[in-house]
Amino acid sequence: MVERIVVGSMYTNAYIYSEWKKECILIDPGDDHEEIIRHLTLKNLVPRGIALTHGHLDHISAISPIQDYFAEKEIKLPIAVHKKDKQFLGKNAEQVHRKNFNDLGLNDDTLFNSIFTDLPPADIFLDEGDYIFDSDLVVIHTPGHTAGSLCFYSESQGILFSGDTLFFEGIGRTDLPEGNMEKILSSIKKKLFTLPELTRIFPGHGPDTTLEREIRHNPFV
Repeated sequence: MVERIVVGSMYTNAYIYSEWKKECILIDPGDDHEEIIRHLTLKNLVPRGIALTHGHLDHISAISPIQDYFAEKEIKLPIAVHKKDKQFLGKNAEQVHRKNFNDLGLNDDTLFNSIFTDLPPADIFLDEGDYIFDSDLVVIHTPGHTAGSLCFYSESQGILFSGDTLFFEGIGRTDLPEGNMEKILSSIKKKLFTLPELTRIFPGHGPDTTLEREIRHNPFV
């Protein structure tokens, strides 16, 4: 089961992924924690953990309230991210995210404070080839949008969670710190475009697509 929940002012795709009856993996809970919890409750699902495709604020800001909700039920939700994006979490995260906002020209404390929440440190560092929370999702390291950007691929299900690396006829921006156009294009061509063309892609923003479509029609690659 894949369920997309569009959250926050940047219309980020948060995903609930489940190959079990009672458990799931929560991917990129970027905002609107109450809505995410409502979907989990309706499905009667408990996350095994939270997996992040990268550390930008619009993909992670609902982590703390979701963790707090499940902590009241004595359920701990570990956070998994690539080690090169660990600076987006933990005690120094606010400074890092404020700099990103400033680099985008968003010098608005009211806007930042409406999005930012205290962020706990990561519990698990993912790397190429790892399986996420004992699921069939395998990690593909795709630097370019950030140094620690990841995609999550299930060969058996034929699906790819592409984060902000690959979109419907688009790619992730590379004008923030650690962004790199050459690296993101290399990640897409050498790691993603070698997967089966019928793979269904669930990106970090916008509609889902297929690898076949992006190979043939994505104007950036």
